[in-house]
Amino acid sequence: MIFAANFKTNHTRASTEKYIEVLNEKLLAKKPEDQVYIFPPATALGKYEGDFTIGAQNAYPTQNGAYTGEIGTEQLEEFGIKTILIGHSERREHLGESQDKVAQKFTFFKEQGYEILYCIGEPLEIREKGDEAVMEYLLAQFDGIDISYKDLIVAYEPIWAIGTGRSATVEEIASTHQALKQTVQKPLLYGGSVKPANIQEITAIRGVDGVLVGSASLDVESFATMIGEK
Repeated sequence: MIFAANFKTNHTRASTEKYIEVLNEKLLAKKPEDQVYIFPPATALGKYEGDFTIGAQNAYPTQNGAYTGEIGTEQLEEFGIKTILIGHSERREHLGESQDKVAQKFTFFKEQGYEILYCIGEPLEIREKGDEAVMEYLLAQFDGIDISYKDLIVAYEPIWAIGTGRSATVEEIASTHQALKQTVQKPLLYGGSVKPANIQEITAIRGVDGVLVGSASLDVESFATMIGEK
């Protein structure tokens, strides 16, 4: 199983260091085959030791340059970071990243040999139209994306379930993941109000290879519990 923690705009460098210190103690009991990823805010990126991978939530598709407020590969590689989150719905919705922009970013980081955790998801109005509409919407988010890329992990996050406390039903997750697996033969994570109370149920679903956790990952005890109880 893959367990990925997306801190979003939460935690500081100091609290991230403390989080990782505690997490390292907890990870001693995890299964060897489980993979753990942590995506802290840019100000907390660093060289951390432990049985996990640190990734960037975002970066500009450049080594360096005149891109005020952005970071490029020069900044990431200072810390040995070669993993990045691309396509998250919050960047698509709130920051206006079009599919063309997302695909451009994907291609750049693929060419740099980065491991990419690529996010897709649908809004509630699409979900309410039924499975066919959902799959059409989701597959369009692979336009310009090399789904055969060797270092690709896909995360399905229904937008209506992110941070709302409402997770998709087992049936919704199962049917969507199984349909996606027919097109994308890559590790497929589920995200959207994943928490200790539902982790066992979600990870038991056929076609779910792990989880991308937002708010419930901010507390290290909560995240460690999910890794231990799946």
